[in-house]
Amino acid sequence: MCEIFGASLKSEKCLNGYLKEFFRHSSEHPHGWGLAVSDGHGISIEKEPVQASKSGYLKCRLQQPVITNIALAHIRYATIGNVEYRNCHPYSKCDNFSKRWTLIHNGTIFDFEPLNRFVRQQCGDTDSERILLYIVECVNQRQKFLKRPLYSKERFSLLENIVSEMSKGNKLNLLIYDGEYIYAHCNYKDSLHYLETDNGVLFSTRPLDKDNWQTVPFTRLLAFKNGQLSFQGTEHHHEYTDNADTMKYLYQIFSNL
Repeated sequence: MCEIFGASLKSEKCLNGYLKEFFRHSSEHPHGWGLAVSDGHGISIEKEPVQASKSGYLKCRLQQPVITNIALAHIRYATIGNVEYRNCHPYSKCDNFSKRWTLIHNGTIFDFEPLNRFVRQQCGDTDSERILLYIVECVNQRQKFLKRPLYSKERFSLLENIVSEMSKGNKLNLLIYDGEYIYAHCNYKDSLHYLETDNGVLFSTRPLDKDNWQTVPFTRLLAFKNGQLSFQGTEHHHEYTDNADTMKYLYQIFSNL
């Protein structure tokens, strides 16, 4: 459906080699690309609703060093939402204590009723944007009750509950950055990999070279800070598998794009 890439590193590193290989996969995911990079103070997002390998802007962008310790990248194969700028990942939104949440998603939400109310609030049409809006709303509700920002463990616990519930019957491969931690979740077998290096960890839907990429621990939420695993959730066992009904649903949606 889509592919995602992420980096959580101890120190800044030039990521051009990995990004160029990742974006080469866009012939199979031609409906848009996006890149979010931290500069140490905030996150900058660039994206276009065109095939990455055909983007003149991206070609020029990657001729310059992309040096950072935090990055998220996405290439889109549209299932829900037209091929438009507003439907390209990453998505980003601040909570009510000005913490910025940035999300990329590989998958489809077939049925999760709490997302329905965001259809009229979102800028685009994708289920992925609704996931982010729902997460930020849940964070805001909890912070309003506590009258303070959530601590890191509280944010992780809240996200763990959200992805556990949302992953029932839905394909939910996610990378989320909250300005401090990168959260990773996968519930579709062999569709998210990671590479541990001396400088931290890289994530990719598919391995990007011949190094020792491993599959991300399955059906559980992980949180990384500065390239180190900080929190690991409990396995929820909500594995997504393709079936005739979901494939028919996707075909019907895609035929209308």
